[in-house]
Amino acid sequence: MKLALRDVQCPLAHFTLRLDVEITRDVTALFGPSGAGKTTVLDLIAGLRRATSACIELDGRVRTDTAAGREVPARERHVGYVPQDGALFPHLSVRGNLLYGSKVEGAGLERVTGVLEIGHLMDRRIGGLSGGERQRVALARALLSSPRLLLLDEPLAALDEELKERVLVYLKAVRDEFRVPMLYVSHSTREVLALCEEVLVLDRGILRGRGEPHTVFADRASREPVLSASPS
Repeated sequence: MKLALRDVQCPLAHFTLRLDVEITRDVTALFGPSGAGKTTVLDLIAGLRRATSACIELDGRVRTDTAAGREVPARERHVGYVPQDGALFPHLSVRGNLLYGSKVEGAGLERVTGVLEIGHLMDRRIGGLSGGERQRVALARALLSSPRLLLLDEPLAALDEELKERVLVYLKAVRDEFRVPMLYVSHSTREVLALCEEVLVLDRGILRGRGEPHTVFADRASREPVLSASPS
């Protein structure tokens, strides 16, 4: 996987997001405090938000090029997005949510539901699911769109500690079983260390560091930096 974010400039409430980075690792974390601009980066990649300046390419295919006036619609970007709240349709069953926009049928559907252990939930309504079950359904729906890249926006943030541990196991299973590249937003060092190969440290819209998680976090701890937080 090769994700290039070139000359990205996107004004936010208290600062301007500025990025020029290339990502090639299969599971990369965007790490930083709340309000650092992490979710905005995902929105730009997914085509849900427009930058004043950007050239975004995934595996050599242009998704955004503001200089050329090119903006590929979100539905055509081959990106699976799992926001914090899952964004599931409450009026549909689990099956209805999974099949909405799905490009996978038969054995593929069974494989996804099997790995995430949600086959027994297929006829349930979303309102009757636990937080962990909802996140697994949201993850399955994203996988069933046959994405080239999964964007995960703090998928464990709303869960209690016990559920976080359980869902983290499923995220590892998805990483190992499906081999779909992931960009994982988090401000939890524990999650990043458990799941990711590389971490990009973002603060107030600026890339402050990158590298292997153990190395980056050890360096941050030794310097005890103060990362600011502002709403984005």
